[in-house]
Amino acid sequence: MKIHEYQAKAILARYGVPVPRGEVAYTVEEAEAAARKLGGSVVVKAQIHAGGRGKGGGVKVAQDAEEAAAISKKMLGMKLVTHQTGPDGRIVQRLLIEETLPIERELYLGIVLDRTQGKAVFMASSAGGMEIEQVAAATPHLILRETMEPGFALQPFQARTLAFGMGVPAASVRGASDAMMALAKAYDDIDASLAEINPFILTKDGKVYALDAKINLDDNALYRHKDLLELRDLNEEDPLEVEASRHGLNYIKLDGTIGCMVNGAGLAMATMDIVKYAGGSPANFLDVGGGANADQIRNAFRILISDKSVHAVFINIFGGILRCDVLATGVVDAARELHVDVPIVVRMEGTNVEKGREIITASGLNFTIAEGMRDGAEKVVALANGKGRS
Repeated sequence: MKIHEYQAKAILARYGVPVPRGEVAYTVEEAEAAARKLGGSVVVKAQIHAGGRGKGGGVKVAQDAEEAAAISKKMLGMKLVTHQTGPDGRIVQRLLIEETLPIERELYLGIVLDRTQGKAVFMASSAGGMEIEQVAAATPHLILRETMEPGFALQPFQARTLAFGMGVPAASVRGASDAMMALAKAYDDIDASLAEINPFILTKDGKVYALDAKINLDDNALYRHKDLLELRDLNEEDPLEVEASRHGLNYIKLDGTIGCMVNGAGLAMATMDIVKYAGGSPANFLDVGGGANADQIRNAFRILISDKSVHAVFINIFGGILRCDVLATGVVDAARELHVDVPIVVRMEGTNVEKGREIITASGLNFTIAEGMRDGAEKVVALANGKGRS
């Protein structure tokens, strides 16, 4: 689960990471009042779940409260397009009004899970303010790493090593090290999957601040953090993904034309791969899970075809706990109820597969039975290219 910058900074501040003074604003009047409270000279920052806001016009400096109000009036309600939002962009519905600071240097701090080690890795770089992917590609030697042992977070000697490695002045090493350890503690405590401060700044008077902050939370651990679950902003999420989460379905919208419904994450990945291999492009990742019932199948299918970019559907199921006849019943019921106008290719194997095929065939609906994954992928790509929605 993603959260906004101002929410991430509030969490980090509780752990002792220095952050600029700031207030969230939902209206122009609130933005102007916040700017006056902070001394007039402020940064107006659009709050959306995407990076690259500055390049898209979503971060601007105001010299006084009146200018902050004028900027906020233009920014609230605008469609902000960045490299992470895609061409559709995001509508700005809230702003962070923040004090300006005398920046001397911009650094980078971040924590991610290294799946090879099975441990979190703390990354730091003197190349702050840049996308870390660009730094990794152009100057990988500027990225420093320290592995965090489970249960120990970032140790003081590791923090000092990173601080000196980034060229932090001796007088600021203590402040930078404390901030890094606080970031690591927060990452560990809240079950984050990503924590990033870019830029992490040194000011002209030797202080350190998290000028920006990004935190992603592990969905699987949110049951332990009811307070953090309340930070979820449904306006920033795809409506189909929100609807899928209500029914316990794993759904991610993509930009292709072939809807995929599969049980099991591994099979879902393989299905998307084979669709691409056959010359098509998946419109989604949809894993109904191994134990889905007929009602979940109906909801999954309804969500799948609600995407108007879907020209054909590929149902690829291996029946184990989820029997093939249960799947077939759910899909047929949903297709009838929703008056589906796209061709559907079904490949199923496993428990009660013959009974499932009989249900599909006897429905009289626009289904095509595939004999295997490759056969199914080739058929659905041909149908998507040749027919699509009627």
